[in-house]
Amino acid sequence: MTGYGRRTTDPKGATKEMEVAFPQSSVMQTLVGDKDENLRTIERELGIKVGRTPTGLVLIGQDTDVELGADLLLQMRGLIERGESIFKGDVERAIKMLSGNRRLQLEELFRDEIRVSGKRTKIVPKTFRQKTYIEEIKNHSVIFGVGPAGTGKTYLAMAMAVTALLNKEVKRIVLCRPAVEAGEKLGFLPGDMAEKVNPYLRPLYDALHDMVDFERAKELVEKGVVEVAPLAFMRGRTLSNAFVILDEAQNTTSVQMKMLLTRLGFGSTCVVTGDATQIDLPRGVQSGLSHATMILKDTPGVSIVHFTDEDVVRHPLVSRIIQAYERDEN
Repeated sequence: MTGYGRRTTDPKGATKEMEVAFPQSSVMQTLVGDKDENLRTIERELGIKVGRTPTGLVLIGQDTDVELGADLLLQMRGLIERGESIFKGDVERAIKMLSGNRRLQLEELFRDEIRVSGKRTKIVPKTFRQKTYIEEIKNHSVIFGVGPAGTGKTYLAMAMAVTALLNKEVKRIVLCRPAVEAGEKLGFLPGDMAEKVNPYLRPLYDALHDMVDFERAKELVEKGVVEVAPLAFMRGRTLSNAFVILDEAQNTTSVQMKMLLTRLGFGSTCVVTGDATQIDLPRGVQSGLSHATMILKDTPGVSIVHFTDEDVVRHPLVSRIIQAYERDEN
């Protein structure tokens, strides 16, 4: 590995001190984060000490932990030098990935970037499972993204859909969700049917507006190029040359899931996302998501990607909350 400064080991070989050089001080400042928050994350997660030197950062601790920390710093230094952005939580996720596989190269994540026309920043996978998800969307007609909230299932699918539309690979985007009554009856909500179901579809609108500016998104919706509708509105239709996203699929019934999947026509891609632990269906009703992933797992043209709490890209606390609930359920 290049970029190391001094390296010393005590006679027992149990502890190590290693320095990672940073020729550009601006790169180091970007990496350490605001008030050295990324350094504190490395110390907490690896159980080592990290300090500054005139030429870089020095790590002190157990052999394997220091070596992992140095590898992390070198890889992230390289990413920043190539112009990649490091966001809050990236360091903690990188530590988890490298701890699980020391041969991983973080730069591989950035090779599957999604460039949405008009969006100032590119969208890149934050974990290797997200990278796999993007590749599976490119290579399959039906893709299931299953896992906890905050893992990027819907967001990445939306990015792929908008990119496909702007590149003229599809003629339209169809976004749908089941309108499951969780606590309130639709009939008691104010407004016409469109206004009643709008709260269920709001997350899809939010994701769309993050990809395309508001006026452009409004124009696409008004022209029907982007359709946002409850799942029930898909019955009896054939969806050709379309990119279809079914969100919150854990709240579909088996009949509804079959209905949607059999709507697909030529030139279409369908991404189904959901979290099997967040089912709001009445007791005794089987989730269409769980049923479909079970019976279609060996079907050619169908891909199933299972996300875990390690793929959560929201606040790091979200991942720990998910782990706590999983421990309680088990």
